[in-house]
Amino acid sequence: MAATRTNSSALRALAVEYKSLQEEPVEGFCVKLVNEDNLFEWEVAIFGPPDTLYMGGCFKARMKFPQDYPYSPPTIRFLTKVWHPNVYENGDLCISILHPPVDDPQSGELPCERWNPTQNVRTILLSVISLLNEPNTSSPANVDASVMYRRWRDSKGRDKEYENIIRKQAMAARAEAERDGIQVPLTLEDYCIKTQVKPNTSDSQVEMTDFYDDDYDEEYDDLSGGSGYEEDENDSGNGES
Repeated sequence: MAATRTNSSALRALAVEYKSLQEEPVEGFCVKLVNEDNLFEWEVAIFGPPDTLYMGGCFKARMKFPQDYPYSPPTIRFLTKVWHPNVYENGDLCISILHPPVDDPQSGELPCERWNPTQNVRTILLSVISLLNEPNTSSPANVDASVMYRRWRDSKGRDKEYENIIRKQAMAARAEAERDGIQVPLTLEDYCIKTQVKPNTSDSQVEMTDFYDDDYDEEYDDLSGGSGYEEDENDSGNGES
């Protein structure tokens, strides 16, 4: 019974977040369900910010949510090839905001830098976008990328190896996105425009009430009120492994 109620809380939280992101999109990314009858797995398109090495790129990723979300963090794995100090070779993202809030002195992270239930998809993905341009190199997931990035940074851009790889990947990601009919923002103006999503696919027509029971309304009210489940724009997190 406890597992059922936990699952219902997660469904309720994810349904609310998904509906909110469809009705009021946030600049820098868009989301959809991998399967319309499964709220625990999302596909994400992250757009490279203007005036960065990632400009023009559309990087696809998969978010998987645990059954006790938001008490435990989701995981993110890039499907698009990303050469980055905080992305493992298999695409798994390493960022402190997605690490469980345990006391681990060897990690170099404080518990407050890790996951807490006030985080949500919006704050996670905005943190990921920030991390793209400002990697954490103190404990990298990709050591070679970290060394290359620091060489590029310390040379003030004179060493082009890191830059060339990133720009090449961004161009390839943009070409793939355009083949899929995705319009990638290239200017700051386009990037910041919050465009209403048109309900022209089955993904965006998902009926949220199909995922949960009204019997759990009181439980979700406790979740949103008692734990402070809301957007936290100030807690962005930094990538670490």
